[in-house]
Amino acid sequence: MGTIKTEIRTSGKGLMKNKLCDVVIKPSDSGHIRIFSKGADMPFNVCIENLYSTEHCVTLCSKEHRTLLGDYKYKVMLCEHFIAACAICGIDSIDVYLSEIEMPIFDGSSKVWVDLFKKAGIEGVNKDFYTIEEPVYYLNGKTSLIVVPDKELRITYAVNYDHPDLNERWVTMNNKNIEEIIEARTFGFYKDLKKFQMLGFAKGVTIDNTVGLKDEGFTTELRSEKEPVKHKILDLIGDFYLTGVSPLNMRVQILAKEAGHAVHAKVAQILKNKLVKI
Repeated sequence: MGTIKTEIRTSGKGLMKNKLCDVVIKPSDSGHIRIFSKGADMPFNVCIENLYSTEHCVTLCSKEHRTLLGDYKYKVMLCEHFIAACAICGIDSIDVYLSEIEMPIFDGSSKVWVDLFKKAGIEGVNKDFYTIEEPVYYLNGKTSLIVVPDKELRITYAVNYDHPDLNERWVTMNNKNIEEIIEARTFGFYKDLKKFQMLGFAKGVTIDNTVGLKDEGFTTELRSEKEPVKHKILDLIGDFYLTGVSPLNMRVQILAKEAGHAVHAKVAQILKNKLVKI
């Protein structure tokens, strides 16, 4: 079981609600990433069965916390960057305590989480590898997500945004650019920011944690070429870890085109039952 050697304490504001969240992460031998949401006396596991929503961000909640009105009282929003960091670091056994319902956005990537895990020390990382015996895919109009068996992990993501630098662009993850993917920040169209904020979302967006897509160029200097496309790969890594197997331990080729959290989750649900240990 991959866990941390020492306890982590940190805090930061959320991207959606802009509320300060205190985070305590403790080593665990449970074999699960368990989250204690604000006000909850029992944790829930990070897994595809506990996916609550993919609207705006990934939100998790245990179905055991359903209220009489059908809502989920103890939700945790913006989990994807944290889960991606767990996948990248090989962590699958920790307890996470949150003072708010939304995880900190930090710099908009997984870099801070990865750095915190490495500083705390990591031990017991699972070295098992998994593959699939037949393709898993989702096709719907311009959107596609295909997973096929391979000898090593390869992730290629293609986008086609209405932006001169992100029109018909693609990135493949490899050993040379993994750090660029870890540090790739979340993004969105700058023209839509006020609309989302009026609806109660994106209140924590800053020039430091979000790459804004303008008619030409960006609101901030990119950390690397095609940074927004690399962030899509980071999101996919986090979403696919909801299968219970880190994508970095998968021996598959993943081809994604104009997809997003909802499609990632649909494929992860199918993929979970198709993975076999090599």
